[in-house]
Amino acid sequence: MDGAAEDGPEARLGPASRLAATEHARTVAEQADRHALTLESVLAVLRSPRVGDAAARAEAVEIASAALVELRTVTDRQRSTLLEPVTGAFSRLRADLRPLVRFGDLDVQFVEPPATGRALPGDVAHAARAIVRTAVLALVDAGDAHRVRIQWDCDGRNLLMQLRDDGAGTLDAHDDAVRPIAERVVALDGHLAVESTPAWGSVLDISLPLDPAPGAVDLPDDADLTPREQDVLRLLATGVGNREIADGLGITVNTVKYHVANLLRKRGARTRAELAALGARPVTG
Repeated sequence: MDGAAEDGPEARLGPASRLAATEHARTVAEQADRHALTLESVLAVLRSPRVGDAAARAEAVEIASAALVELRTVTDRQRSTLLEPVTGAFSRLRADLRPLVRFGDLDVQFVEPPATGRALPGDVAHAARAIVRTAVLALVDAGDAHRVRIQWDCDGRNLLMQLRDDGAGTLDAHDDAVRPIAERVVALDGHLAVESTPAWGSVLDISLPLDPAPGAVDLPDDADLTPREQDVLRLLATGVGNREIADGLGITVNTVKYHVANLLRKRGARTRAELAALGARPVTG
């Protein structure tokens, strides 16, 4: 019986994989408990004979809204360690802005990014959506723009975003409305440019790097690694799988496996976990 347990799937996992699987199971269980509690709370309020219809609806909406905010926070935290296709990240942005498009006075036009664009690190995708949402809301608050065009592109190393409006054309990089955007872009080692033409509108050009800044990650003794092997090692160090690495680099899964095998041999690592640890070793100098 003990031998059967040792031959099970979990026994074949390395320590790092077992730890990750245990953490994932714990997170899923906690989320299920929170969702169950939310539903029970909503049902309790709606069924209560001591609460009027209007008050019950208001309380149920408040409970559900708080739960949705918490769910989005947890989801975004989990996504920060994953790769996200640029088209998928843009679709989420459209969904985020849908209420504004449907019920607001602002005409928001979307220019889709190329489907072949490089996949975005999860934290970059999340930050990009937040930056665009902040910019659009700033234009809405200003009240002088009727149309804004949002365009994303990817040059292989950077996510390129442009917002163009038809407002008064007085927006400046030092305006209070732009400062939160500029601070977030700078925190990501990105670049923001604002160009305005009176009576014609303003253009915000934003560039966010897709790779860590030089010096953020030290690839030990990488002289014997090809540029592609360095790319694979950098992504592998974030904990993503072969499929996500393949999507992020625009190569096949089999090619990723080939590079991983070479990296294991060159680094003398026995497992992907050991290889990832080597690739993510912090700079100490």
